Amino acid sequence: MPAGSLLPLFSSPAGPGASGASLGGGALVGAGVRKVSGPSGAFRLTEKFVLLLVFSAFITLCFGAIFFLPDSSKLLSGVFFHSSKLRQQPPPPAQGEPHAPPPPGAGSSSSYGGGAAAEGDAAENLARIREDHERALREAKETLQKLPDEIRRDINQDKSNFLQNRPGRGEAGAAELPDLPFRKPVGAVGKEPADPLVRQRRAKVKEMMKHAWDNYKHYAWGLNELKPISKQGHSSNLFGNIQGATIVDALDTLYIMEMKDEFKEAKEWVEKNLDFNVNAEVSVFEVNIRFVGGLLSAYYLSGEEVFRKKAVELGKKLLPAFNTPTGIPWALLNIKSGIGRNWPWASGGSSILAEFGTLHLEFMHLSYLSGNPVFAEKVMNIRKVLNQLDKPEGLYPNYLNPSSGQWGQHHVSVGGLGDSFYEYLLKAWLMSDKTDEEGKQMYYDAVQSIETHLIRKSSTGLMYIAEWKGGLLEHKMGHLTCFAGGMFVLGADGAPADKTERHIELGAEIARTCHESYDRTSMKLGPEAFRFDGGVEAIATRQNEKYYILRPEVIETYMYMWRFTHDPKYRQWGWEAVEALEKYCRVDGGYSGVRDVYSNHQSHDDVQQSFFLSETLKYLYLLFSEDDLLPFEHWVFNTEAHPLPVLSREDEEKGKRK
Repeated sequence: MPAGSLLPLFSSPAGPGASGASLGGGALVGAGVRKVSGPSGAFRLTEKFVLLLVFSAFITLCFGAIFFLPDSSKLLSGVFFHSSKLRQQPPPPAQGEPHAPPPPGAGSSSSYGGGAAAEGDAAENLARIREDHERALREAKETLQKLPDEIRRDINQDKSNFLQNRPGRGEAGAAELPDLPFRKPVGAVGKEPADPLVRQRRAKVKEMMKHAWDNYKHYAWGLNELKPISKQGHSSNLFGNIQGATIVDALDTLYIMEMKDEFKEAKEWVEKNLDFNVNAEVSVFEVNIRFVGGLLSAYYLSGEEVFRKKAVELGKKLLPAFNTPTGIPWALLNIKSGIGRNWPWASGGSSILAEFGTLHLEFMHLSYLSGNPVFAEKVMNIRKVLNQLDKPEGLYPNYLNPSSGQWGQHHVSVGGLGDSFYEYLLKAWLMSDKTDEEGKQMYYDAVQSIETHLIRKSSTGLMYIAEWKGGLLEHKMGHLTCFAGGMFVLGADGAPADKTERHIELGAEIARTCHESYDRTSMKLGPEAFRFDGGVEAIATRQNEKYYILRPEVIETYMYMWRFTHDPKYRQWGWEAVEALEKYCRVDGGYSGVRDVYSNHQSHDDVQQSFFLSETLKYLYLLFSEDDLLPFEHWVFNTEAHPLPVLSREDEEKGKRK
């Protein structure tokens, strides 16, 4: 088409009555057109063509920037669609509702764009369009200044949000929770012990729980933890701005100890005050095992719907942690922005085995309770990634890069950084009513490699689990590793027939070694780590390994060993721990960890850990209870000692259908 024939599209009618406003394009466009077709005569064809090219280039530049910059949908909505809402009529009032008066200055003339009001509206709309356009350009500039990784992360986040929120997906929010009939839990409350001495000792453990709880309530209510010496609240950065860790962690302990008034006030706090809509970076692992686990357990024990809703709400907020190239989640997540990262010290930005491997139990239950398979899909993908990797000597290193999907440092530990990964392989099989064959196979293969490469005996016959660093053993065992005695005996029944007795033996030997680590200290409480080298056995040799922070792992193993063997020595060892806790850790304001278990002089760390109420006291209470309280054939404990019911395949399918 000749250039001249295009010109009328941009021209206003000639003559004195022509108005730039009649084009609806504002004064600037009208003025430009009048120059083209004004009374002084028309431009030559070449000049018209050049002017048209310039104008076309300007339009192309503006619209190209809008369409091709990242997140262009947001820019378009800001420039074109936001301003169209400015003049919308208010919706008609609901039936029986009085009509709202029109805004000042509104009338029939402004509604139809006639007269002076129409000109004012046009100018106002033009100003708003210009303001929206400038804001969109600022957003585009900020986007271009981001690093490529940040832009990709934003795009992935938008995709994830869309997939989670699109209609029909079954968003994991409380509003879409399926109706699940609450089934009365088996063994939520057990009968009194028949033995008077055992009954007396269990009552003592309950009194310890009351002392810890009452002081938390008095000095730190609603905060995460208690400083029992200072008598004030304590908050770890593991939880970001989320508050109430001790309350949520203690819910199930209060319930099984039949502390009904305390459970009721804890439930009311959760209902009114537990808030996850905070701008906070949290540890995905710690928030999952303490908050999600605690809420799930409280729901399954009590049937109170608030706990299910809160658990699913928090689970949904943790999902962006999985937005990595491999689906291996970040260790840290800002639950408002959805931006994740890993600990800076963790082997070149790696995720940690014990952290990403300790989500399975909780996330399977979240899928069951929400009817949304996304939670189960996330943790099953972790299995898929792990099964595609070669394992050095059949062992799982503690570090895995979530971007490359490759192992970091070849450091293997059944203690810190690795521990609960192995625990969750076994418990995933048990929690599935023994249908998760993949989890079972992974667990028993791992135990075989651990026994071959990590388990050793000292010169006096103490069995321990060393750490493996690039093929070399470090003959050190952490307090955290002492959970493994209970794990071995829990898995003994499912082991190959010729290995059952060996697994029971492994459990008993680890329990004995960990008891020795307690017995060889002045306070009869175990150090954070102990060594087997240089003529030393089961003793901490470094000052930074001599502290005790109310940890539960040794008592956990005593409890499991008691349940499976009923050997009275485990109850006796547990009572020794109670006496030591009362003598060295109990203070007026609660219970505190100590800095040196080999010293005769108490030096408290002034923190009552939430896991003291969740794990240490719960395991002691179970140790002095009958086996009908939370029986193992019906319950599996997460790594924070929160009991979760065994799910049959029928249960899982029923939850997904609803």
